[in-house]
Amino acid sequence: MSTSVTLLAGGVGGARLAHGLARALPDGGAPGTHGGLTCVVNVGDDTERHGLHVAPDLDTVMYTLAGLNDEERGWGLTGESYATLSQLERLGEDTWFTLGDKDLATHVVRTARLREGQPLSTVTAGLTASLGVAARLLPVTDDAVRTRITTPSGELEFQEYFVRRRHADAVLDLTFDGIDAARPAPGVLDALHGADLLVVAPSNPFLSVEPVLGVPGVREAVRAGGPRRVAVSPIVGGKALKGPAAQVLESLGHDVSALGVARLYTGLVDVMVIDTADADLAGAIEDLGFEVLVTDTVMGGPAGRERLARELLALA
Repeated sequence: MSTSVTLLAGGVGGARLAHGLARALPDGGAPGTHGGLTCVVNVGDDTERHGLHVAPDLDTVMYTLAGLNDEERGWGLTGESYATLSQLERLGEDTWFTLGDKDLATHVVRTARLREGQPLSTVTAGLTASLGVAARLLPVTDDAVRTRITTPSGELEFQEYFVRRRHADAVLDLTFDGIDAARPAPGVLDALHGADLLVVAPSNPFLSVEPVLGVPGVREAVRAGGPRRVAVSPIVGGKALKGPAAQVLESLGHDVSALGVARLYTGLVDVMVIDTADADLAGAIEDLGFEVLVTDTVMGGPAGRERLARELLALA
């Protein structure tokens, strides 16, 4: 059976599930008569470093789908070197945001094409094609949206909070500069309406998913239904497998649990997918109106990602 899947993604969890879906679908998830995979990706983490446009979530998904990512770190390219970063530091540049030599090539090309007037979605399509990625990768918007974090120390740009300060600050509030005026990138709304299965990745609900849903028209398209809608909890046994999802849930006053995540997605999706460690929460999540799939959501490697992806595809 042909299955068309749209994945809302950001960060390492989104990238790993995208990889699993690409493995489980025909032709690596390439769109066609058999369906395919479209990843709609957060751009709130985008930043400028050394005059270059850096798109961390887009690149993490792209490198993972291309089989080029550093599996140990979860981001960046495997086999990196850092000669350019070392020289930048010698020349007096602030280098707390680590960029490898091969990774820099991506940002150089992206920045050059953006300055030529190409929109981010067109640039992304060119980069993914060059790296042999079959699935379609879409920034949620071509417009500038930037996540800003309110902390006890004041307001921080996202990468300042996440990388430089190692997401140690309590998150008191979030704003997404530019989001009210942003428009979905070409293809985004069609991908949301036309899919057989719409999946919210096990990404941070606030830092990765909300800046996708918050682009005008996106949340409305998801709520409108049509495809089977599924969300995978990023919280397992009261903890986040990677990143600050647990800390952000707590500091914003939500339960640090799969149930707390389900409350955020009430009315947005049909099925919550939770880990076997949280099986005791299934009843309470069902009481919110969800169907619940209890399974192993920890994607330890390519085989684990594909296994979870096939369980999700069965829901379509």
